[in-house]
Amino acid sequence: MSEVMTIRVDRKTKSRLEKLAKATDRTKSYLAAEAIRAYVDLNEWQIEEIKIAIKEANTGDFATDEELRAVTRKWRRGAG
Repeated sequence: MSEVMTIRVDRKTKSRLEKLAKATDRTKSYLAAEAIRAYVDLNEWQIEEIKIAIKEANTGDFATDEELRAVTRKWRRGAG
């Protein structure tokens, strides 16, 4: 079940949203709701991961020197 919510956006963003809605044959409301949903999903995930990392740090659960070297080697190979 959806609920009504009013938001304010600048004129340029509104115009861009209208063009996108027309190009995708979707409503502005649908696109705005999808954008908000994606933003909330991403930020909820990120905050949860930060909370988990803080708990691990508070219990002294850190990566070993060898684990850090392995990750560094992996990223160096991927960057080349």
